[in-house]
Amino acid sequence: MNKLPWGSRNNLFDDEFYGRKKELNNMKNLLYSTEESNAPEILLTGVRGVGKTVFLNKIKKELNEEGYLCILIDFSTSQSYQRNNLTTLGLIKHYYNEIIRQTNEKDINFTNRIKKYLKTNNFEIKDITTIFNLPFPIIKSNEDESQINNFVLNLPQEIYEEHKDTLKGVIILIDEFQVIKELNEYMNSFLWQLRGNIQNHNNVGYIITGSLSIDDQLINDIASQNGVFGGRIITQYLTPFTKKTTRDYLNEKAPYLNFDDESFERFYKCTNGIPYYINTLANQLPSDTLLTKEDIVECFDNNLYFLIKYLINTWIRLTNREKDIFITLLEKPLHRNEIGEKLNVNPASLSKYFNKLIKLGLINNDHGLYSIKELMIKRWLEVEFRNNGYYPYR
Repeated sequence: MNKLPWGSRNNLFDDEFYGRKKELNNMKNLLYSTEESNAPEILLTGVRGVGKTVFLNKIKKELNEEGYLCILIDFSTSQSYQRNNLTTLGLIKHYYNEIIRQTNEKDINFTNRIKKYLKTNNFEIKDITTIFNLPFPIIKSNEDESQINNFVLNLPQEIYEEHKDTLKGVIILIDEFQVIKELNEYMNSFLWQLRGNIQNHNNVGYIITGSLSIDDQLINDIASQNGVFGGRIITQYLTPFTKKTTRDYLNEKAPYLNFDDESFERFYKCTNGIPYYINTLANQLPSDTLLTKEDIVECFDNNLYFLIKYLINTWIRLTNREKDIFITLLEKPLHRNEIGEKLNVNPASLSKYFNKLIKLGLINNDHGLYSIKELMIKRWLEVEFRNNGYYPYR
């Protein structure tokens, strides 16, 4: 019996990719204009787990086969981010590293152009390291960072210019873009530098994506009329599966799961049509037996930790005060003064904690009324308290 692909898998076989043909064709049609020197800039949004990375990998695979060079850069795998010390230079080095690695995989060589660029531009270089046998300059001071940023961000167009006889265009896919929030006061300058470079790339298309819900402030910073891209960026939203699509998917890919109407309704409510949750929960359910709604709830609660490991990692990284605020909101939405009273602190002292939780997409602020946005963590905390008698702070 074949199981569904685990929700943590980002590369799917063709027969596992389901229900996104219309979105895929629409996206590829936008990107095809890159060949005509009219490269688009696209912001792909959608809740975590909806399948954005799977979608990007599918685009990369198909366009690479059609004569494009597609480079997928996951910002969350940057070494500086993994070490909880995200910097602009750390992101840029990661950007460079991925360009070099993935062009090598395609047997595209542009060593001479990089060396010429370094020799003919006035870099104040402290040292030169190598990544995949190609030079990467270590700048002398923070004032010179803009030079190295421009050098790296313009590489995709340089690659195209050197190989335009064999390449239809270059497509840069940036995943987990939301991590740039951790640049804090440097975030806007990074966005403006990114925009300042890529707006001059006629043959390099861009898709920027990450865990960005439709009301995320970062979307406004990027895509609004007053945002960095001034309303020029094309915004696409990858939606969760509908109830019908979910049912059809399970009937086709997991016919061994036997739902009645009530148990399927509960399954859909637990997963919200998000493919990550659908696949992960479905793989934990017993097969060839009629499932009840109680079976669904029990399996969901028993596997919550496994279902939301990535969210629990976010929880672990919160301060105790941020956890206090979230836990205070478990019962019902509250105003700032009410939260301050419950925590026995001055409400004004909570501003930075509220801002952090909102940035992470964990809570909402509706005209001063704070409520929980990430319901999966809410459910996990409730189950932990029910089973253990305390909330997990550590």
